[in-house]
Amino acid sequence: MSLQWTAVATFLYAEVFLVLLLCIPFISPKRWNNIFKSRVVQAIALYGNTAFMVAIAILVFLLIDAFREVRKYSVTEKVDLANHPTAIEHIHMKLFRAQRNEYIAGFALLLCLLLRRLATLLSQQASLMASNEAFKKQAEGASNAAKKYMEDNELLQEKLRDAGIEVPDAGKKGPGPQEENKTLKEELKNLKEELEATKKALQKSDSDVRAMKKQSENLTVEYDRLLDEHSKLLAKSDKKSD
Repeated sequence: MSLQWTAVATFLYAEVFLVLLLCIPFISPKRWNNIFKSRVVQAIALYGNTAFMVAIAILVFLLIDAFREVRKYSVTEKVDLANHPTAIEHIHMKLFRAQRNEYIAGFALLLCLLLRRLATLLSQQASLMASNEAFKKQAEGASNAAKKYMEDNELLQEKLRDAGIEVPDAGKKGPGPQEENKTLKEELKNLKEELEATKKALQKSDSDVRAMKKQSENLTVEYDRLLDEHSKLLAKSDKKSD
């Protein structure tokens, strides 16, 4: 394997490790969000977009080059076996290497995009969880304030009645307290609706993360299968050369 393809394979192994690390279930999205917002990661992220685009461009170029090599060595019927009896084995070896490089470049490109998407989804999920908790606390605070206001109002009316003071009905008191109660109820209703919308968005983000995790696991299984096939083909090639 040449130096460039050794570097690409090493990059692929690092990507597989990072994808598996991001898929660890006992590390919460909040913890990942704190890691992403750390000073070291933020310093790296300043040049992250540029490095990401350069990596994508290099992997696309290598994938095109590997595809060209596969097409180059896919034609074996034009080989003159009478004058070159070992040419077919040489071409098959070249074809296998080109196909291996094509798979390495393709998986590296796919995992590069997958890593970026996973990091984005984890950050969004952490933000949604924080917003969900804030809305929940706000809704609980508004509900408690409304209940306390109504209880204080009822207690004051009872004390006035016990003191022999006639308390007017709600319709004769004027619109002040009644409007405030109505406003508090509307705010409570709006907060509950916002909380439900945040919960739905969080559930959707969870489903997206689970789908990406499942896809990364399938890619890892497929890559292991290709490595096994690679080892078998190398063993067969060594036997033929002996």
